[in-house]
Amino acid sequence: MEDSAKDNLAIPQELSEEAQVKLEVIQTLLEPCDRWTYGERLKAGAQRLGISVRSVQRLFKRYQDEGIGTLTSANRKDKGYHRIGEDWSDFILKTYKKGNEGSRRMTPKQVALRVQVRAVELGDEKPPSYRTVLRVLEPVINKKKKSIRSPGWKGSTLSVKTRDGFDLDISYSNQVWQCDHTRADVLLVDKDGNLLGRPWLTTVIDSYSRCIVGINIGFDAPSSQVVSLALRHAILPKKYGEKYKLHCDWGTFGLPQYLFTDGGKDFRSNHLSEIAGQLGFVLKLRDRPSEGGIVERPFGTLNTGLLSTLPGYTGSNVQERPKEAEEDACLTLRELEQLVVRFIVDRHNQSMDARMGDQTRIQRWEAGLTATPELLSERELDICLMKQARRQVQRGGYLQFENINYKGENLQGYAGQTVGLRFDPKDITTIWVYRYDKVEGKEVFLTRAHAQGLETEQLTLEDAKTASKRLRDRDKTINNAAIVQEVIEREAATKKPTRKQRQKSEQAYRQLEPLAVQEKAVAEEQAALGGISTDISDVEVWDLEQMQEDYLC
Repeated sequence: MEDSAKDNLAIPQELSEEAQVKLEVIQTLLEPCDRWTYGERLKAGAQRLGISVRSVQRLFKRYQDEGIGTLTSANRKDKGYHRIGEDWSDFILKTYKKGNEGSRRMTPKQVALRVQVRAVELGDEKPPSYRTVLRVLEPVINKKKKSIRSPGWKGSTLSVKTRDGFDLDISYSNQVWQCDHTRADVLLVDKDGNLLGRPWLTTVIDSYSRCIVGINIGFDAPSSQVVSLALRHAILPKKYGEKYKLHCDWGTFGLPQYLFTDGGKDFRSNHLSEIAGQLGFVLKLRDRPSEGGIVERPFGTLNTGLLSTLPGYTGSNVQERPKEAEEDACLTLRELEQLVVRFIVDRHNQSMDARMGDQTRIQRWEAGLTATPELLSERELDICLMKQARRQVQRGGYLQFENINYKGENLQGYAGQTVGLRFDPKDITTIWVYRYDKVEGKEVFLTRAHAQGLETEQLTLEDAKTASKRLRDRDKTINNAAIVQEVIEREAATKKPTRKQRQKSEQAYRQLEPLAVQEKAVAEEQAALGGISTDISDVEVWDLEQMQEDYLC
């Protein structure tokens, strides 16, 4: 009995693509949630697998009883074949194709009627049923549907097509978010006035309301880490101080049901898949580039409405870049972020979209909510800020990561066990330790571990790797103190920082100002959800001289 149970729970070396999709659906159902959310996840899983909700429930029950082995069960040998005669199959296909030649049109129902007439002529008492006719014609019908460019608008509802063939009907807020990147057409400088170049702008858009719900601005090229930061910003309630001089609240927060993106490597990464599984949303890729109009259009709005009025504007064509662009550049990354946030909150989200009728984007987002958005804590969103690794706990509760020794409280009891580590590449002197909980079906936080003797230092992952390599090349002992001393000596020997180092230094302020979600702020956000003022009569006119006076002087 025990051997049989072990066989069922054994994890196969490789899962087929179909089994992998099933496992991803099951993982979303393992996440703790309320009844309404669980029902939505069941529907999403059924749509993704192309089966009924009841079938998904049965699959989930078998997985809990039998383990992952139930996903690799053998399929029927005759799967995909229709148990009718070849003559009937040919008749059905020929009738449908002939009935749809030229301007003529014939439906599967009409084909089924022709089948009944033919059966009477042949004296066949058990002809193919209407359902059988549909199964025979399904490949032909699906191929015909796939030639359609995009489902597009169906009355007042937008439908988008995913790469795996599903149509997502967007009918409420926080259902489908879209994310994309662009390089901002403006040159920035550091605090000393040295030219840094053009930053990257990442936006997250709610497809239903067209609200920009989250952003990330920095010099780092698009990656899963950049996407994670933008998602974290979108998920949390957003609070800004007086220095941003906002007239309205940003107001948007919560979790999406789907994240709809292009097929870039950053959106297909394991890191983003782990985030989706942990937080409980589904990743979907666009079927065609034209499906990304919703997330790409705001880039043009930002470009013409804001960036083109700023000093250092380069234009969208590099060959036609103004000669004075580099000379005029005087904005820092922090100043640009303040201007972009103000433009989004006070202008873009407070204005109307062409298809939204008499509602502003923020009004449509509020009216389109089916329930109060879920609030997540900073701890639950650590996965968005950090990369992951796995290490074995050593005797005494010690860990070793990148040749650095760490000590974590309460880790002594886990000696010999493999744990998950999450870390910020910009400072690895502190790491977060997690272990997999079979009951909850996910990794749960254990403790923080600190680099021994480096509690007051700051050390990046890149610096740690470089220092270890230099010490190894010189046949020197690699330990915590030696690594820090090597970094200090290298920095002292570097007379002038490179542009990349200056870019990292300039955007470091974003890491020092995380979006703190205090209980008071959350209560205010929930109270204001039903009554945020949407009167835009007092939104000021955007003027370059006024913005320079506010921010640059």
